[in-house]
Amino acid sequence: LLTRNTSHKNTNESKTNTMYITKSRTALATIFFVVATTNEVDSFGAPMKTRMGPFGKVMMPQRTTAFQVSPTYSVPTTTTTTTSQLFATHDATTVETTTDSEVDRLRTMAAKLRAEAASMEAEKAQERAYANQRAFEKFDTNADGKVSLDELKAGLEKTWKAELEDGRAKQLMEAFDDSGDGVLQVDEFVSVDKFRSRLESMARDERVAAKELKRQAMLEQEAVQLAEARTNLINDGAPSNTDKLVSTLPYLLPLMDGLAFGRHFFEGHETNPAVAALAIFATLYRSIPFGGLIAFLGLSTLTGNFKINRLVRFNMQQAVNLDIALFVPGLIASLSALAGGDLGVQLPEGISEIGSDAVFIALVTSIGYSVISSLLGVAPDKIPGLSESVNQRMPTIDM
Repeated sequence: LLTRNTSHKNTNESKTNTMYITKSRTALATIFFVVATTNEVDSFGAPMKTRMGPFGKVMMPQRTTAFQVSPTYSVPTTTTTTTSQLFATHDATTVETTTDSEVDRLRTMAAKLRAEAASMEAEKAQERAYANQRAFEKFDTNADGKVSLDELKAGLEKTWKAELEDGRAKQLMEAFDDSGDGVLQVDEFVSVDKFRSRLESMARDERVAAKELKRQAMLEQEAVQLAEARTNLINDGAPSNTDKLVSTLPYLLPLMDGLAFGRHFFEGHETNPAVAALAIFATLYRSIPFGGLIAFLGLSTLTGNFKINRLVRFNMQQAVNLDIALFVPGLIASLSALAGGDLGVQLPEGISEIGSDAVFIALVTSIGYSVISSLLGVAPDKIPGLSESVNQRMPTIDM
């Protein structure tokens, strides 16, 4: 009986173990089918095949590595794509929820900070208003509800323990008196620190203005010194009596070269003292070898000497230009004489005489105007076409 009982006990334990193994197999199989994927490939890229499980049609991997639970059944251990996707989706959802919560928290904190800042600013504004009210009451000594110029000056001097100029106090009053009634009301009154800041700003502006005025004065002084240097370099001052007299001498050059055009005026007047004097001077002028060329080059060179008075230099240059202008009628007269001698072509005597007389009259008129104007100390710059070119060649202080 004892043996039978023992055998029966062992049989019951064996059945119990068999049932436990069977249940374990069933649970493992159920877990496998639940997490099985519906994709055609697994996480390793292997093809899938369709099987029927406890929950319907599922995709099974064709290549699996099994953990042998029994000789007749194996549990696949390969993790499928669906499992990874499930965990990834869950993690993304968790991260997104956490991010939204963090953003909401930061927004709430920002709103609180703004509210606190606004509250602090309001408190400071109230404190400033209260301080300004107390300062206003101290400055308003007669308690009439306004601060006059004298009260402002006295209050600032008492606060700063320093004397304030009347002009400064007036500037401060004008800076803060928005209504323009000459006094400060309660709403126009500011703190003592603002009065000090505005006063310092005025002082800085005045220093900047003073520096600018000093710079302008230095520039003007430099301009004066430059003008003086140019005056010393270029003699553009008023001519002296000697300069006036000397400025007429250069016109002897064009006069001597132009006497040939006035021969018709001199014929029959040889006994005239003026004509006789001109004849003697012309003889001496022509007796000097290359006298005309030397005089021409000398006058042209001296016009560049800036130490000579401008009136003298102007007349030198204008006399040179007059002498050059005589070249054209002289060339025409030479060609006419050549044509009459070699070619036998003679111009009418009247035409030749009229032309020579016109040239001589124009020459004497220009010289006479220039001499008279120079003796008066005025530059003879009114000869048409000629004086303009002379002015362009004359350097001045402004150049």
